[in-house]
Amino acid sequence: MPETSQESNPQGTFRTSVGLVLSCVGCMVGTGNIWRFPRILANNSGGEGCLQFLIVWLLFLFLWSIPMIIVEYGLGRYTKRSTILSFSNLLGPKNAWCGAWIALVSVGISAYYAVVLGWCFYYFIIFLYQPLPETQDESLQMFYDFAQDSYMPVLFHAISILLASLSVLWSVKSIELVNSIVVPFFLILIFITFVWSLTLEYAGRGIAFMFSPDWGEFANPRMWVDAISQNAFDTGAAGGLFVTYATFMTADNGVVRYGRLVPIGNNLISLTCGMLTFSTVFSTQYQAGKNETEILEILQDNGPANTGLTFVWFPILYRQISGGRILALMFFFSLAMAGFSSLVAQIEMLVHNVVDLGAQRIPATIGGCCAVFLLGLGSALNLNFLENQDFVWGFALLISGLMLLYLVIRYGVRNYRQTLYNNYSTDDWHLGILWQLLIKFVAPVEGLVLIIWWTVDTIATSTEKHPWYGFSPESFMATFVQWVGWLAILFIANRLVLRYYNRGRSVDEERTPLPKEDELGMSHNKDESQQQYDTFQSTESAH
Repeated sequence: MPETSQESNPQGTFRTSVGLVLSCVGCMVGTGNIWRFPRILANNSGGEGCLQFLIVWLLFLFLWSIPMIIVEYGLGRYTKRSTILSFSNLLGPKNAWCGAWIALVSVGISAYYAVVLGWCFYYFIIFLYQPLPETQDESLQMFYDFAQDSYMPVLFHAISILLASLSVLWSVKSIELVNSIVVPFFLILIFITFVWSLTLEYAGRGIAFMFSPDWGEFANPRMWVDAISQNAFDTGAAGGLFVTYATFMTADNGVVRYGRLVPIGNNLISLTCGMLTFSTVFSTQYQAGKNETEILEILQDNGPANTGLTFVWFPILYRQISGGRILALMFFFSLAMAGFSSLVAQIEMLVHNVVDLGAQRIPATIGGCCAVFLLGLGSALNLNFLENQDFVWGFALLISGLMLLYLVIRYGVRNYRQTLYNNYSTDDWHLGILWQLLIKFVAPVEGLVLIIWWTVDTIATSTEKHPWYGFSPESFMATFVQWVGWLAILFIANRLVLRYYNRGRSVDEERTPLPKEDELGMSHNKDESQQQYDTFQSTESAH
């Protein structure tokens, strides 16, 4: 096969396999593993335990997240474009709005994600010289003084984005370097903290509760929605991040192998963070004389903007342990490092889309970071707004997944499997028929059923205090209006661009969809497949 790296992608490729894997891990591992996963796990525990949520969460790893990540890897590596032009190249320019939606969801997440990352930086700095709080009131007051009654969150929000922008400014070179340092450091810190938590008295009771079932919770649609949303958030599935990172990959990189192994490793990290949290909370609270019901209330205490467990209770818990201040510093620093690697991936995805559309990388980075900063101001200044954004855009990953499924099914699932993986890769696992069946039949049903089930249940169980038509942070109407509003804007913008920007060109002269395998007579010989794709790209450039 002809060399596809520098020629096909002038922005370069990953230089080492280790750097590539660590960057993919950094794409997934973030505050979602430490800040979000234990909270979602506790909220879906029922009264007996959390095993039912873990079962559904792991089920969606194999039936949703892994198949979707494989779709993204193949798409980015083959087209050498990020989400917008990937859809345009494979399905034609009328479908570019689907790729724009995926980019929008990732930007929506990054806007409030940068705020939470700023909190992590602040808590690490403040505990370098300030003692840990002793009581819940003291800890809450400390959080409110910072997050609600000052403009410090705006400053740390800006710092987070500035640091991430410096990491994406030089594209893959700086991204690979940053992840090669940050990700191992984070994993070491988490491992040390986890091992320490298991040595605490009564830690086993927390682990036992975490892996005990409450089977009645299976009838709760919110648990299923939370499970798939959290798994997508955990792994980054359907967020467009892997489409972007895969543009730096070549035929020698095993995208099917990475798409299966890296998400499994990521979910093991989430489980580790969950066990760390439950063992620490149960240990300290049993020693304080509390019973299991009271401990569960602490775990489910969302606190302001769903931050109660991480930013309110963890400082208190560490205060009760010998050497807790050092462990608290390690915890918040590892949380910051994890969040930083994910924010780098999110901003790179935005910048890469803008560069694909013709902008230079430096102004695209500056403009993209300014946009993320402005979009995140609402979350930095208002905790209820942040809570709303966390739910709306985390859940919207489900719609992004349906967009990717639409792309693959429209293109032809078998053609997609053979052309983008089995006939393209030089050193990878074979992508079998099971993936094809999951993409064509199982995943679309999953996504549609969960959205409909959540909608019906939310409307049916609404109350006068929290009506479904109100605009509370996680209400149906607040979610629906934002989704439909942005979908309409992107669809109309796509049509206007095609109509007026390309007004001087006939419909036949517009960007042609990527020829399908059957239309080209695509050979199973890898060299011929690559030559046909290079010919297509040359024709595209001529347009």
